[in-house]
Amino acid sequence: MSAHAATVGTLATPGARRTFSGVVLARFVRHRPAVVSVALIAALGLGAVFADRLSPRDPIYIDIGHKFARPLTRGHLLGGDELGRDVLSRLLHAGRVSLSVGLAAMAVTVLLGAAVGAVAGYWGGLVDVLLLRLTDAMLSFPPIFMLLALAAFVRPSLASMTVMIGVTSWMDVTRMVRSQILTLREREFVLGARALGAPASRILARHLLPNTVGIIAVAATLAVARAILLESYVSYLGYGIQPPLASWGNMLNNAQSYFATAPWVAICPGVMITVAVTSFNFLGDGLRDALDPRHVRSRA
Repeated sequence: MSAHAATVGTLATPGARRTFSGVVLARFVRHRPAVVSVALIAALGLGAVFADRLSPRDPIYIDIGHKFARPLTRGHLLGGDELGRDVLSRLLHAGRVSLSVGLAAMAVTVLLGAAVGAVAGYWGGLVDVLLLRLTDAMLSFPPIFMLLALAAFVRPSLASMTVMIGVTSWMDVTRMVRSQILTLREREFVLGARALGAPASRILARHLLPNTVGIIAVAATLAVARAILLESYVSYLGYGIQPPLASWGNMLNNAQSYFATAPWVAICPGVMITVAVTSFNFLGDGLRDALDPRHVRSRA
């Protein structure tokens, strides 16, 4: 049995015993900002998935007759942009792009960071030193500068943005997973597996990595928020997702010249970025509190 299951598999409560998953859910529900964030993330996700059905117009249809149409204008609930394109339709389709980049980049970040952290923490010695120095070297460069440098040599696309964000954002996950592996590798269940002749790959896959799921889940939610922000930064500077494909970042880039005359063109994507990033951050906070056994609160 793993240490995590042995320690928190069941928790005693007055008059009953609840499973760990039940306790985690109860703690998470008490974190009200996280619960609200789940609802907002679900709404953003549904809007992205069903953007084709929910959009009142074609997001790339140019209608100069409705150039800078004001919000609540007939046919333009959130107004029109500098080419008469419907802002609401573009927001929905841009959300599909920005959220896709965020989730896919998160997967790259978590997989790469967890793999490097697990190897460094389990083997230790020279392997740990080399991988940790590589991690520190990557951390010494601001991610936005690395992204801009890579974007100068790589053709901007959905796939390239995802990979670039993922390979420049894995370092925090590595340090967290490594720290957890260092704590667990000398525990009895790991020593017992070694004594039975289990290979290192099996020990990592069956005993160590499952016990890092909590911190990885928290890191994953924060990585989504980070990826959305990075994509927005790069697209805002003109090096990210290119028109006519819309993302929240390049919508801001296109709108910056018209903020004084048509503020809604910039405010709408800015609000969407803020809501998405804040929601994922609060979700991460809620998961951290719910999954940390030290945060158990007894009911009166």
